[in-house]
Amino acid sequence: VQLQASGGGLVQAGGSLRLSCAASGGAFGTYFMGWFRQAPGKEHEFVVGVSTSGSALYYGDSVKGRFTISRDNAKNTVYLQMNSLKPEDTAGYYCAAKRYGLAARVPTEYEYWGQGTQVTVSS
Repeated sequence: VQLQASGGGLVQAGGSLRLSCAASGGAFGTYFMGWFRQAPGKEHEFVVGVSTSGSALYYGDSVKGRFTISRDNAKNTVYLQMNSLKPEDTAGYYCAAKRYGLAARVPTEYEYWGQGTQVTVSS
C-alpha cells in the first residue's frame, strides 16, 4: 500500500492543523493506522493510532486531549486533528500502516510508511 501524507505547515502556538494520509494500492480497511513524529536528532515517537473500524483509538501521552485521529475507510484516508499545538510538537509527521489490524506503538511493527509532512509550531 502507498501512503501520501499532507496538511503540514507553520502555525502559531495554540493553533490547529489537520493532517491527512491517503492510501492506495491495498485493502485500507484491514490496516491498523498510526501517526508517528520525528524531531531532529530524535527517534520516531508514537503519536496516535486507530483500529481498522475506527472504534478503538490509541494516543501517546504527550498528545492526549489535544490530538484526535479518525479514519474514513470509504475514502481510504486517515486524519490527524491537532489542536492546542505547542512548539514541542514541531516535527516531521509520518503516517504508517500495519497489516492484520493489531494495535502497535512501535515503529518497527509497521510495514508501510508515508513520506512525512512537516509541522512547525512557533512560540
